[in-house]
Amino acid sequence: MRLLFWRPRPIPVLELHGTLAARPGALNIAAYGRLIAAAVAAAGTGGVLLLDIDSPGGSPVQSDLIAARIRARAAERRVRVIAVIGEVGASGGYWLACAGDEVVANAMSVVGSIGVVGGGFGAPEALARLGIERRIYTAGENKRRLDPFSPERPQDRAFVQSLLDELHGRFKDWVRTRRAGRLPADEALVFDGGWMTGARAKELGLVDRLGDLDAVLRELGGAKARAATFRPRRPGWLARLPRMMAREVVAAVVEETWPRL
Repeated sequence: MRLLFWRPRPIPVLELHGTLAARPGALNIAAYGRLIAAAVAAAGTGGVLLLDIDSPGGSPVQSDLIAARIRARAAERRVRVIAVIGEVGASGGYWLACAGDEVVANAMSVVGSIGVVGGGFGAPEALARLGIERRIYTAGENKRRLDPFSPERPQDRAFVQSLLDELHGRFKDWVRTRRAGRLPADEALVFDGGWMTGARAKELGLVDRLGDLDAVLRELGGAKARAATFRPRRPGWLARLPRMMAREVVAAVVEETWPRL
């Protein structure tokens, strides 16, 4: 006669790995919308959901959409969310971590980078040396704003800076809201765009305690704790290779130019 031993209920873990971007295969709301709902449902009313975060950031829009969806679904079922940062939870990755009611990180995790960056390149002089004449036709004074083959205008630089400042302000407001009462009096220590170790982030209130995913799982479920991991399904790499090559070239140009966290 075989004895059946009781096994604890798996603890749902939502895996948030990779760069935040709207393109297929990246970390975005299109890939994670249903997963968020499923992971929160698996936690059950009054339960716990773990966020397994390993992201250097990326799109401000996707950062906001995913974090807001996590908070909305968790609030509906009164689910407690614990964000666990692995290698990196920086910039948009830290935005996601702030969706947690508690943030855990390794002492050597890369954390913070609460800032916004954008840029590109300019080559008008190179074109002139090659004897190439730039021809572009627009309707609207600013339609060619940030054209890399035209000289940079002061008003374009001012526009970009105002955009970056606005996005940075929204990022800071989100962190202030989610980390209320835990940030240092001198906010410049955490809002200057610099990154830090998990240990330093704990000292400055960006992280609540040090640890890792396995330790948190065992803390919640004991030695027999099991994770029910929610992550997107991806097709085999052979099927993705042709599209990946073309997509990455285009995405690299767009993401280098457009402001990102």
